Amino acid sequence: MTQRLDGKIAVISGGASGMGVSHTRRMIHEGAKVVSFDLNKGAGPSLVEELGQDKLLFLRGDVRNADDWDRVVAAGRQHFGIPNVLVNNAGISPLQSLEKVTEEDYRRVIDINQVGTFLGMRALIPSLRENGGSIINIASTAALVAFADIFPYVASKWAVRGMTKAAALELASYGIRVNSVCPGDTDTPMIRSIADTPSGALPPADDLPFKRWAQPEEVSAAVVFLASNESSYMSGSEIVVDGAFTAQ
Repeated sequence: MTQRLDGKIAVISGGASGMGVSHTRRMIHEGAKVVSFDLNKGAGPSLVEELGQDKLLFLRGDVRNADDWDRVVAAGRQHFGIPNVLVNNAGISPLQSLEKVTEEDYRRVIDINQVGTFLGMRALIPSLRENGGSIINIASTAALVAFADIFPYVASKWAVRGMTKAAALELASYGIRVNSVCPGDTDTPMIRSIADTPSGALPPADDLPFKRWAQPEEVSAAVVFLASNESSYMSGSEIVVDGAFTAQ
């Protein structure tokens, strides 16, 4: 039986935790081969053991470093072949207000969330130009509306959404599609780590229309769709996975 991502070779940043783990697992289950990289080992080695070295290559790397991107892409080409999917997933979301954030902390968020996305797209273009492909940038509902007390994160994610649209126009002639996914409140270790609740429990979801937080697998479903040929004429768009939050 043909799987939705047969023949796809994907590079996923931030693949050792949270949504990156979910994207990696789901894409491989749909037939893709994945090059996953992260600054920390996290779940990377255990995922390789679970899914197999013939399907997953895990590497250490920093999305802020152009040389690391080039190394990851080169290793992926040697291990699996020419990548045709990029998932720019790595990101951080510290609680920092405009009034209190330091310049150093602001630049760190921008460097990981925004510059890392730029470097990823630039590093993959030579590979994607060979046969076309799909770039998927993980943005946020914070790229659609504003939230207080996460000022650098909001700034970075609005930039990611804009970069996605600009890249879609520039790369269309090569057959490269560029879209973003905008998750709402999602149950990830990153969110639990900044939640002001006992023992890292999720905050109440009473203000969310569905009265629950999204699961990473629900975001991964959108990623798989954008990586697949099912979205072959979709570019410069965003898929919002927020349970109607931004419809309020």
